[in-house]
Amino acid sequence: MKGHRLQGRSLHRQQGSETVEFAISSILLFLLLFGIIEFSVALFDKATLTNASREGARTGILFKPQPRDIAAENAAIEQAIRDYAEEYLISLGGPAEMAIDIQRSDANMPPGSDVVVTVNYPYEFLLLPGFVGTLGGILELSSTTTMRAE
Repeated sequence: MKGHRLQGRSLHRQQGSETVEFAISSILLFLLLFGIIEFSVALFDKATLTNASREGARTGILFKPQPRDIAAENAAIEQAIRDYAEEYLISLGGPAEMAIDIQRSDANMPPGSDVVVTVNYPYEFLLLPGFVGTLGGILELSSTTTMRAE
C-alpha cells in the first residue's frame, strides 16, 4: 500500500513535464525552421541579383543609341537591373537599394569589347533581424557579370 502511494506522488510530480519539454524544444525547432527559411530567401536573392546583373550586361551590349550616349546606355542598363530586381527580389522593406557599377573595356564598344556590370545589395534579414542583428544583421550580396559585344 505504501508503494502504491509513492507511485501516485511521482506521477503527480511529472504531470507538467511534457509541456515544459515541448516549450524548450519548440524554441530550438522554430529557430532552426526560421533560420532555414531566412537563408533560403538570401540564396534566392543572390540568384536574383545574378540574373539582374546578366540582364543589365545584356542590355549594355545590345542597346546602342545613335548618336552614341554613354549616360543613356548606363541609364538603360540600370533600369534593366532595377526592373528585374523589382519583379523578383524578395525585399519586404520596400524597393531594393542596390549599388550598380558599370565598366567598359572600350568606351566605343567595338565588337570584342567587354561590359562588366556589378550589383551590390545589402540583404537585411527578414524573419530574425533581432537575433541575427547581434551577429551583424546585414549580409552583403554581390554579383558581377561580364559580357562581350559581338
